[in-house]
Amino acid sequence: MLATGGDLPVGPGWAYELKWDGVRAIAVVAGRRVRFYARSGAEITAAYPELAGLGAYLNEHGITDAVLDGEVVQLDREGRPDFIALAERMHVRDPARARALAATIPVDYMIFDIIAANGTDVTRASYVERRELLESIVPASSPGARWTVPPRFTDGEATLAAAKELALEGVVAKRLTSPYRPGVRSPDWVKVKNEQTGDYLVGGWRTGRRRLSGLLVGVPGPAGLIYRGRVGGGISAAAERDLLDRLTPLRTDASPFAAGQVPREDAVGTTWVRPELVVEVRYGAITREGRLRFPRFVRVRPDKSGEETGDA
Repeated sequence: MLATGGDLPVGPGWAYELKWDGVRAIAVVAGRRVRFYARSGAEITAAYPELAGLGAYLNEHGITDAVLDGEVVQLDREGRPDFIALAERMHVRDPARARALAATIPVDYMIFDIIAANGTDVTRASYVERRELLESIVPASSPGARWTVPPRFTDGEATLAAAKELALEGVVAKRLTSPYRPGVRSPDWVKVKNEQTGDYLVGGWRTGRRRLSGLLVGVPGPAGLIYRGRVGGGISAAAERDLLDRLTPLRTDASPFAAGQVPREDAVGTTWVRPELVVEVRYGAITREGRLRFPRFVRVRPDKSGEETGDA
């Protein structure tokens, strides 16, 4: 079941969960064995050996078979999802390498719904009924377990404010009476993302299918621009023309970014410019590497100088 994007619904008919930035995974438990499947249907069990004990755990609690829905996440020291670190795990299929990574970059499975248990399909049950069942068989915490049922809340605005304060991706609001509808993007689940905006200097542009397919942006540093990443989303045809008109006269042979800041794959084929043009960018978060996550171009800021740029 998938969520639709929208404004935060409020009222007594809704519950609110934190949105986890990870990999959506369906867990299929049969006896003491568990298999994990991605949204594409591909099996991803081998990538996460530290989750193998979930089957035995449920079996010991009276659940002989089950189908669960949740998110595989890698939490940083502050307990926040780190998608960049998780990316090292997602496509690993070699058992020895997966075990080594599990020891150094362990993941957790955030279980937020249940589809079947002990041979009974519960998709027609309401969200409240499914959550009560789920919470009865998987305690919120268990010593040594790398799986949990994250909390649900009744105050949507407070939950969204807490997600923003904790630098989490956002909130998913779920209608209390809603059944589980596999494969459907339903308005009964509404995702509300925390987004921020910042002003950044353009240090170059890349050409792809369009003359301008992405902007390389950064903030001033002592030895040149500090790289914040490549911005490709949100650039309309009109914005592309305007940006090219403004950037073409600023072309230069040398990168304005500090040495070692721009990865080679981003630098190849880039047209460098003097860092004079400021643009506003909307983004979800800043990674620990200092990159903007899910950046989208908003507008040119001719009213701002380089000294006024920076993260939100």
